[in-house]
Amino acid sequence: MLAKVPFDIDVAIARLQEAVKPFPKAAMFELADLGYQSPFEQLISCIISIRTYDEVSLPVSQRLFERARTPAEMVQLTSAEISKLIRDCTYPEPKSEQIWAIAQRIVTEYDGVLPCDVDVLLSFKGVGPKCAHLTLGIACQQPYISVDTHVHRVTNRWGYVQSRTPEKTLAALETVLPKNYWIEINRLLVPFGKHVCTGTSPHCSTCPLLEMCQQVGVQQHR
Repeated sequence: MLAKVPFDIDVAIARLQEAVKPFPKAAMFELADLGYQSPFEQLISCIISIRTYDEVSLPVSQRLFERARTPAEMVQLTSAEISKLIRDCTYPEPKSEQIWAIAQRIVTEYDGVLPCDVDVLLSFKGVGPKCAHLTLGIACQQPYISVDTHVHRVTNRWGYVQSRTPEKTLAALETVLPKNYWIEINRLLVPFGKHVCTGTSPHCSTCPLLEMCQQVGVQQHR
């Protein structure tokens, strides 16, 4: 293997911004571009997206928001009605109960407006750092890193961090990734991880970061 040049995150981000242009955006970023930018809409869309492909979760979120875009509107629906609207995502029944319960708490405890507060978001049942951080980053422009399977895999494959779990990758990235890239890293690495730096047989031969990437754990590539 040829010697690698030192990893330069500024160069990497610039190249990634070009590399992902042909691919669909990650669902929550696409929803924001379509006008669904409130913290509530972003949080609910993230819940819908859990273990669901973006090409499914995006229209599912839009279908739900056609009926209810605010917590006050959401609690007017029953969990069964919500489940029917989001039926195409994974686990629609428990997700519908979770969505209704979150909307009800926002109405009763926060006057119907979800605050941009990480502790509040994490207090909701079933909401972890991934969805809380994405919501705060996209809807509130607060600097948070959201680590999903793509961010975890790609940053470790680069050798930029060395972590065994997404939780440890989050902690590691918070120490090395410049804060101005904290939101951007998820926006870029979701499409990059889906289409270039894939889980199996990544497209290393056409990757713009190959000269810097340590290819950690790569056994076969294209």
